[in-house]
Amino acid sequence: MSIKRRSALTAGLAGILSAATWSASRADTGFQVGIVDGLEDFWLATDAYVFGYPLVTMEMTRRIMTNVAAPVGTRGPMGQFVKARHYPDASFRDVTAPNADTLYTTAWIDVGKEPWVLSIPDMKGRYFLFPMLDGWTNVFQVPGTRTTGTGAQTYAITGPGWTGTLPPGMKEYKSQTSLVWILGRIYCTGTPEDYAAVHALQDQCGLAPLSSWNKDYTPPAGVVDASIDMKTAVREQVNRMDAVAYFTLLAQLMKTNPPSAADAPAVARFAKIGLVPGKDFDASKLNADFASRIPQVAFDRIMLQFKVGKSVKNINGWMFDSVTGLYGTDYLNRAFVTAIGLGANRVQDAVYPTSLKGADGEAYSGANKYTIRFPKGRLPPTKGFWSITMYNADYFFVDNPINRYSISPRQNLKANADGSTDIYIQNQSPGVDKESNWLPAPTGKFILMLRMYWPTETPPSLLDGSWTMPAAKKVG
Repeated sequence: MSIKRRSALTAGLAGILSAATWSASRADTGFQVGIVDGLEDFWLATDAYVFGYPLVTMEMTRRIMTNVAAPVGTRGPMGQFVKARHYPDASFRDVTAPNADTLYTTAWIDVGKEPWVLSIPDMKGRYFLFPMLDGWTNVFQVPGTRTTGTGAQTYAITGPGWTGTLPPGMKEYKSQTSLVWILGRIYCTGTPEDYAAVHALQDQCGLAPLSSWNKDYTPPAGVVDASIDMKTAVREQVNRMDAVAYFTLLAQLMKTNPPSAADAPAVARFAKIGLVPGKDFDASKLNADFASRIPQVAFDRIMLQFKVGKSVKNINGWMFDSVTGLYGTDYLNRAFVTAIGLGANRVQDAVYPTSLKGADGEAYSGANKYTIRFPKGRLPPTKGFWSITMYNADYFFVDNPINRYSISPRQNLKANADGSTDIYIQNQSPGVDKESNWLPAPTGKFILMLRMYWPTETPPSLLDGSWTMPAAKKVG
């Protein structure tokens, strides 16, 4: 998932800074407290907001995605798989930056009361991965082709305080939090025959509480809460909360989704503003004059990572976060990835360089024609697969005469006489002889995203910089 970039600093932040001198020592490279004349508690509160942003966003996402009586579309009740049966088309608007490479098999579970058992069938060599995210968006385990192979496998996902005995042959995956999001992806070419094959694999995936495993288990119907806003985007719902509502929810969530041991130094500081893990939020300790400005300024700090984030790379106009899935104590990067791409994989499993501008530094426009040329032997290096996806300015698929939303080797790309490979990015066909290498563009602005699943870790590699994505050059 993705969002459009917000302004780095809003008038709210400017107003705060005009009232006090912000010490130059307070760079957003961590949560060290700088000297702010009389406003240290304000900055501490924005630290706490940034820290909790992933957990609050995960919970708000869970509420919307599970608020149905039975699986339908991209939603399903707690403890039930939602199975995407086909790739979306240009009319799809449920989530931004959809993909046309893998079919999702996803579920939300609560492992606070008892473990849940996940069974994955024999994928027979097909690429797949089933990352498991805890409430803080850390990918704590990721069974899949890269890590566990493609044979049949069974796992018990246990909660933070669980101790017990598992059936023989069942491997334990312990979550730090009660909340777990399983974001399974299975590679599919999109042909009718391959859709049928993947559907069969999806239907063999099993999910049940441990007490019901290997029994005649029928998941209960979901309970629909009419008070949940099902229309407003999650990000907007989170951002419009005032500080008291936000911290009240965060404190509630931390009772069953505790911070890690490594978070202890940061969390200890938050007691000063009334936020203590395991306890209700004490709003009396938060300066009421700051309550309305904290969310705005804190979110600006998060989005400022576009400019100053040390893990954000911009090479040849292709931007990507080089540290996703596991964040340690880099809370700003964790919140940033939550805001622009909730559910991100570990970089060893997938990287998504995104480009908004061509080699000339100007925004892409369908009024122009572009070419991406890969020299001989320099196609994107992966052990899984790669593709380039076309989006309009709002990160949705683009309607086109050949119904092609991404391009990859499965289009049987044609190489040039010298062994190089050109990708033609334009609104009109480049000619029948070149259509295998054509990625159709809209007439207006557009965005490109390179998906690299299981990128190589030895040269040539995007991860170590020994391979770089070529810029898209305007032609004609």
